[in-house]
Amino acid sequence: MKLVVLISAGAEWRALRTFFPGQEVAHSPFGEWFESPPGTFCPVAVMFFHGGWGKISAAATVQYVLDRFQPALLINLGTCGGFEGRIATGTLLLVEKTIVYDIFEQMGDGDAALEHYATGLDLSWLPGPLPAPLQRGLLVSADRDLLPADIPWLVSRFQAVAADWESGAIAWVAQKNHARCLILRGVSDLVSSGGGEAYGNLDLFRQRTAVIMGQLIVLLKEWIPALLPALE
Repeated sequence: MKLVVLISAGAEWRALRTFFPGQEVAHSPFGEWFESPPGTFCPVAVMFFHGGWGKISAAATVQYVLDRFQPALLINLGTCGGFEGRIATGTLLLVEKTIVYDIFEQMGDGDAALEHYATGLDLSWLPGPLPAPLQRGLLVSADRDLLPADIPWLVSRFQAVAADWESGAIAWVAQKNHARCLILRGVSDLVSSGGGEAYGNLDLFRQRTAVIMGQLIVLLKEWIPALLPALE
């Protein structure tokens, strides 16, 4: 049995690598990857892939790892931006549904276009209770950082609390392949009508990303042994 952990943003990947010092890496068409053999990180082999930022890289990497390695489970770890007043910085999310919101259909039915790429993740197989339960919810995705002007619409239309760049593509491609998928994201920064606290402050994003990725790695190490019986 193999598991694949997909990391998108460069800052997330660099933070993850600090937990595996000296690890020799290989290269896919999309970025670095390495394998943690059984009995090191967890009881089974775990392959860590850097897939790159944005929907295009995310979708391509998911299809690549599913075709090449046929993992029992695909896991995406990363960060997301939260809506100020609706979620707190540092909150860890187990994503139940994704919406790709930067689709603007002006010739036909705009709602149908949005629904086409909306993906509900099947989490019914998860055993319970899991160690360190996370907040469950919706994540909206677009190939851009959150625009403050979009927040009222995203809240009223989807009741959204957080957004990222890749989850919508990852979930959609995994579902098309009938592959089990977990998306675990931590809120690194907040955005409000006045702007984003990390906008123009890349160092803040990097610092918080390092903290969140550390929390997610610890969480994953606790979760995997509990997940294995359901994956056999």
